[in-house]
Amino acid sequence: MSELTIYEVKSCSACRNLAALLAERGIEYTGVEYHETGLDAETIRDLLAKAELGPRDVLRSREPLVAELGLLEEGVSDDELIAALAEHPRLLQRPIAVRGDRALLARPVERVFELLGD
Repeated sequence: MSELTIYEVKSCSACRNLAALLAERGIEYTGVEYHETGLDAETIRDLLAKAELGPRDVLRSREPLVAELGLLEEGVSDDELIAALAEHPRLLQRPIAVRGDRALLARPVERVFELLGD
């Protein structure tokens, strides 16, 4: 069985709810505090591919910086969005759960069980 990894931010309520849910079920995971460690563009591309998502799907569109940077404007490429996510990790939706070659945005947090239900 592949290890479960959660890309999280400890101050995020959804991340805390996911951690509590997994603890309640006795499921161990490795947490990656990506706001502190950062994520490079290659890692973001890998996560998106595993989740079958595009960068717009994981962009925190209500974050003021998104508007400031003009990321929702027409013509902004996926590469530009990925570069912005790498430069400003807080723009990335969370938590993201990864297990083996699959990933998902755990919203609602119960979605994590989709990765665990072999």
